[in-house]
Amino acid sequence: MTLKEKINSDRFIVCGEIGPPQSCDGDLIRKKSQYFKGIVDAVNITDNQTAMPRLSSIASAKILLEEGVEPIMQMTCRDRNRLAIQSDLLGAAALGIRNVLCLTGDYQKFGDNPEAKGVYDLDSIQLISTVAKMNDGYLLSGQKMKKAPDFLIGAAANPFAMPLEMRLIRLYKKVQAGAHFIQTQPVFDMELFMRWMERVVEMGLHEKVAILAGVMPVKSVKTLLSMQTNVPGVKINDEYIHRMEAAPDPKTEGVRIAVEIIQTLKTIKGIWGIHLMPVLWESIIPTVVKEAGLCNQN
Repeated sequence: MTLKEKINSDRFIVCGEIGPPQSCDGDLIRKKSQYFKGIVDAVNITDNQTAMPRLSSIASAKILLEEGVEPIMQMTCRDRNRLAIQSDLLGAAALGIRNVLCLTGDYQKFGDNPEAKGVYDLDSIQLISTVAKMNDGYLLSGQKMKKAPDFLIGAAANPFAMPLEMRLIRLYKKVQAGAHFIQTQPVFDMELFMRWMERVVEMGLHEKVAILAGVMPVKSVKTLLSMQTNVPGVKINDEYIHRMEAAPDPKTEGVRIAVEIIQTLKTIKGIWGIHLMPVLWESIIPTVVKEAGLCNQN
């Protein structure tokens, strides 16, 4: 079954994520793919993550396909105008890539080329609309295509950035533009996340789009503190910081926290699945999935 078919079957979805290297080492993608194969439903390939040049998301996604792993190709608006975006989408579809996550992209000043010019010809909502139009058989110019792609369209949401109402408005616009699934920022503040989900359910959006909650296994308290300081919109409950500080084995505690979060997320109305974000710790995915009781569904 494809990711699209799994979402339509109402099963609990488990996605993963791989960040391509800052080199042309495709074997690294092949190696990391084995931590996900047969364990998760699909794997995100990031697009110049943290505004640094990396092996392209299209090439990386193709490598995943060759390894028998269904990719979700991320595409940002930071690096491309609408011509390049449409061209890359058509190229990805021709290569057999069927899932795309539409993002604005991290601002270039946060990366190692801060002098780079951001494009932002489209924003993430306009990008979603563009992919939906292409699915219908038309380019942005209005020209009809002889063969149209059939992308499953994804988007991102941050339940922790304020004001809450603005985040909900953006989510609504993304759903209206044509998003089929939503991946959230990692959940480290369950109270805030549940408040966001209550409003999502009140608006009826949980019935129109598959909400996949972000879960990030962490190795150390340093990771949490760095996220809290350097990643805008991230909220981390002090409980998790204290637990990681006191843990005799931080890696084991990081897995335990991730599993506890997954178990709670599974009880929240409107959650269709989870999106595992193991930043530079892909090898832990099989352990997290097994301990969370999700390994028997693939």
